[in-house]
Amino acid sequence: MKLTAEFWVHAYLARLRQFNIAAFVVAHGDDTAGAVLVKLNTLDGQARVYQRSFDLMSGERRWVVLSEGDEAEVDASLARQRGFDTDAWVIEVEDRQGRHLLDEPGLAD
Repeated sequence: MKLTAEFWVHAYLARLRQFNIAAFVVAHGDDTAGAVLVKLNTLDGQARVYQRSFDLMSGERRWVVLSEGDEAEVDASLARQRGFDTDAWVIEVEDRQGRHLLDEPGLAD
């Protein structure tokens, strides 16, 4: 069963809440087919953006870093990406420890 982007986003936010990790929907994309970008803000001026991608060797989905570094530069990268893909969702995760849970089972689906 293919999950919609909206369902995945809500499930991801619920999982983050279980670990008391703050997260917000910054841009609401297409409910059924929008890509999901996750910005990890470590609250020290640095950030990283993840996007789901297919591993060509295994054919499985995995999260890869789209942009990282100074938060302002990462935000500019996100703005460019949203310019290319207006259907994309953007989730901002705020965690000083750098936790995003994207490596947890079920979140690459």
